[in-house]
Amino acid sequence: MNKEEYLEVYRHSLAHVLAKAVIEIYGKDVQYAIGPQIDDGCYYDFIIPASVTESDFPAIEDKMREILKRRENWVRKEISRSEALELFKDQKFKTELINDLPEDEIITIYYTGDDYVDLCRGPHVENSQELFNAAFKIKSISGAYWRGDEKRDQLSRIYLYAFPSKDELKAHIKMIEEALERDHKKIGNELDLFMFDPTAPGMPYWLPRGWKMYQELLKFSRLIQSKHGYTEISAPLINNKKLWLISGHWAHYVNNMFMVPGLAGYMSADAEVPGVLESMDDAPDEAKAVKMLAKAPLYNRENDDTMAAKPMNCPNAMLTYKRTVHSYKELPIKYSEYDVLHRKEKSGQMNGLFRVQEFRQDDDHTFVAESQIEDEIADIIATADEIYSTFGLTYRAEFSTRPDDFMGDIEVWNRAEAALKRILDKKYGEGGYEINEGDGAFYGPKIDLQIKDALGREWQCGTIQLDFQLPHNFGLTYQDADGTLKMPVVIHRAIYGSFERFIGIITENFKGVFPFWLNPYQVGIVPIRQEHNEYAAKVEQALTAAGVRVETDYSDNNMKEKIKKFKNYKDPYILVLGDREAAEETVSINLRGSNKQLQNVPLSKLVEMCKKMNDEHTLELIDSI
Repeated sequence: MNKEEYLEVYRHSLAHVLAKAVIEIYGKDVQYAIGPQIDDGCYYDFIIPASVTESDFPAIEDKMREILKRRENWVRKEISRSEALELFKDQKFKTELINDLPEDEIITIYYTGDDYVDLCRGPHVENSQELFNAAFKIKSISGAYWRGDEKRDQLSRIYLYAFPSKDELKAHIKMIEEALERDHKKIGNELDLFMFDPTAPGMPYWLPRGWKMYQELLKFSRLIQSKHGYTEISAPLINNKKLWLISGHWAHYVNNMFMVPGLAGYMSADAEVPGVLESMDDAPDEAKAVKMLAKAPLYNRENDDTMAAKPMNCPNAMLTYKRTVHSYKELPIKYSEYDVLHRKEKSGQMNGLFRVQEFRQDDDHTFVAESQIEDEIADIIATADEIYSTFGLTYRAEFSTRPDDFMGDIEVWNRAEAALKRILDKKYGEGGYEINEGDGAFYGPKIDLQIKDALGREWQCGTIQLDFQLPHNFGLTYQDADGTLKMPVVIHRAIYGSFERFIGIITENFKGVFPFWLNPYQVGIVPIRQEHNEYAAKVEQALTAAGVRVETDYSDNNMKEKIKKFKNYKDPYILVLGDREAAEETVSINLRGSNKQLQNVPLSKLVEMCKKMNDEHTLELIDSI
């Protein structure tokens, strides 16, 4: 048994011990549902005839340890459906699970001692003694709907951390505490970067400070891409259903798209014969307009003018390419795009900036001849290296090959995969990347770049995908050197991936202490008294002219209050200006994250330092002159 299999048995067995402990404490009226193992432990769902709070966790943990000390045998039995229904006749959730099993299913139960039995496939330990040194701790209790259906029973879900040793448990809890300290939602609120509102679930509001940082990421992306020959485009945010039918997204992605019903389908609420509402201005009042909207069908209308907010930029890039005849001499053609995208997500899947319904990507669609694939992808990887290293990020490459349901010419696939493999072998060495056989998209092989965050978690941000299908769907061609028309290959590419997710990752990586060039405001200016405001304005003007983002507190608040405000926002440099600084045209700099100060710095030198950090996109703050 390998470690992964051992952990599954270990944690699943502890879930049974947790359930037994809850029943022994709260009585036979407890309804117990399911208790699977998860990545860092397990959980069990119950209906408990009492309120369970965090203060009750020690008692449950103590009861679990008491149960383990009994060294009870775990006995597996196969029973008939009728026997199972009789055994669990007082347990509504177990009864439902039994009734849902296929007729030919072998039904197994596990006894832990003589007084606790659970419906379970197993496997489990043979005796509680095997869990005697178990390291576990109750993590939390939360509400959960039976089978994830909000119309069903609401259960109490008790989560348990579980590890083979106390050291592993301690290290994991420490990591969780660190994750809470780094939580981008918490930091985003503290630094006033972004917010969410129930009226737009999963769609962040970027506040002034956060939007400044967002714009810097855009600016940096555009700077790098301009050096690599990209041309930026922008396209409509909604398109008619016809476009998504051509691209294939309607068939494969419609459930994740936001629909915008067209006016042709809106019927007059009072008309005896179906009619067309030419304009919302024709509606006699708001109530009638709402009634019309409620009755309007979204799909399968004649002359369907249903629109959809775009979940990706690909079809728009295809149309942009198709607008004119292209020569092989123009290739590669690189269309970068930063338009807003929308994707419907289940409410339980949304998580701050990590999983949103509205976002931007540093998207690109590059049109190449087959012979150009290798050089172009090598350049994309070099671009990714340049961008990721600027943020101190490391990554791991994954290569996904042809799936069973691939489309296109198998020989083209073979050549494309061979080209990608040559690039990866040269860049990372043989065995220096992971190969996912058969996990490519149906339209082409791909390379995914998995970046690692400060907590060791991996995030798929960068992706490089070859596409033979969309050019075919849209009838794209270029004129080759011999005068014949050939179909280009499209390379889909993103490096940040979603800006929102990337910002969430770097916010947690930097713990809100962003590099100088990226920080929303880079310099906070504190005039000590009102008579120093004039010189503060001069310093602000000089820095602003040099492209430095400055905020100055001209209020009559005391100096300590002003400094504290800028410290709370984690401004890298806080300038304190008094009589001497005004007379000598210098500044005194309080450095972020330390008690260190730089005294008597000439204003011209400060401008030079700030420009250097902005131009070079350095990670470190200049802390000496």
